[in-house]
Amino acid sequence: MTDTDSTGRGDTILAAGCVLWRRSPVDGNLELCLVHRPKYDDWSFPKGKLKQGEDPLAGALREVEEETGFRCEPGPRLPTAHYQVNGRPKQVSYWAAEAGEGHFVPNREVDRVRWLSPDAARDRLTMVRDRELVDELLAALRHA
Repeated sequence: MTDTDSTGRGDTILAAGCVLWRRSPVDGNLELCLVHRPKYDDWSFPKGKLKQGEDPLAGALREVEEETGFRCEPGPRLPTAHYQVNGRPKQVSYWAAEAGEGHFVPNREVDRVRWLSPDAARDRLTMVRDRELVDELLAALRHA
């Protein structure tokens, strides 16, 4: 999905995702879910392009379930990421989301998921801009 300017030409790629979190079933500590995308060989938070006319939050929840197999409960809105992809602006809206029921099954887009502590997630994330979302999530959870 793209924003259209006054000429009707689409420029901005619109996407949405979540910083998916849970309490560890082992020790109750906070864990964040990262996805590995083989196409890019990177680790990131689950996200994807919005469908035409799709609400960003609905798109974020859809992408989380498609990529991780987990339903989730959305929480606070997190900062929107803005960057360039192949010379086009991209805007990714993010939410904090607590993982619910689900089970990961590898697929074409995502071949692995990892549940990691915030520090380990920060170290594993490929893009610096994604690392900032770890701190934003921690702040949001402290104020929830």
